[in-house]
Amino acid sequence: MEGYLGVDVGSVSTNLVIMDEKDDLLAYVYRRTMGQPIVAVQEGLKELEEKLPASVEVRGAGTTGSARYLSGVIAGADIVKNEITAHAVAASHVVPDAQTVLEIGGQDSKLIIIREGVVVDFAMNTVCAAGTGSFLDHQAARLGIPIEEFGSYALKSKSAAQIAGRCTVFAESDMIHKQQIGYRLEDIIYGLCQALVRNYLNNLAKGKEILSPVVFQGGVAANLGIRRAFGEALESEIVVPEYYHVMGAIGAALLAKEAVEGRTAPSNFKGFSAAEIKYETSSFHCKGCSNNCEIVKIEVGGRVLARWGGRCGKWEVEQVEEAVAGPI
Repeated sequence: MEGYLGVDVGSVSTNLVIMDEKDDLLAYVYRRTMGQPIVAVQEGLKELEEKLPASVEVRGAGTTGSARYLSGVIAGADIVKNEITAHAVAASHVVPDAQTVLEIGGQDSKLIIIREGVVVDFAMNTVCAAGTGSFLDHQAARLGIPIEEFGSYALKSKSAAQIAGRCTVFAESDMIHKQQIGYRLEDIIYGLCQALVRNYLNNLAKGKEILSPVVFQGGVAANLGIRRAFGEALESEIVVPEYYHVMGAIGAALLAKEAVEGRTAPSNFKGFSAAEIKYETSSFHCKGCSNNCEIVKIEVGGRVLARWGGRCGKWEVEQVEEAVAGPI
């Protein structure tokens, strides 16, 4: 059986999937990155191998996410793509006529506009926590409520409290004030969900036409309160895919299949044994110009496999392509 590997490494989670030749999901792994992307990818490969039947042969591998170049080197990628492309491909695979993709992860969020299967516009928020999952995580912890139960509390709300959502500091202050004057907990929680959605739409959707079908993916799509708030704000049905939390990896796997289709050469995939290789990372500052970029490099046994981190691409492109294409 042919399989295609997709890897999505973000700041909060690392996701790996294997899709079969019919574009069906065979297995997936969702795990925390914990600030160690190399360990997360290697441990994820071990877990994925255990979930797969022995008959599966990986014919192609793709990587995406903020650490896509790093994971591309570790796994041996046939294609390395940005998150916008990967999420759009995955959304269109699940909902072929999708026109809007909402994606909210732990520390960033994205809005993707698709028309006739093509991405025509997008926006990203990577600097403000008030539109991301960490915003909810922090407040759930402060209220002493498991984040898994946050959404069900929000659904009980009959009259949401008005929470200032443009900043996490103001939101927390507002929530404390609402608690002190006797607002019900579920109304405060749903007010917080509405604040996150309002902040997301104000930051990312300004000037953009949001049309149905609207697909909501990323880890925060699990939150029933956020789903409800988006539905009310957009006056539209919100479609949440079954595997909403690993959609970036699904997109990378689909792109990998497309990249190797018709190719006679073997895949660059290094095999699940890549989980056992000892990698070393270090960094230095490039003195080539006034940008003073911090360049990260990854090595095995003293051999540099890849460098990245510069604004101009001076260190990255040739080295990354060579490392991805060549064997260790």
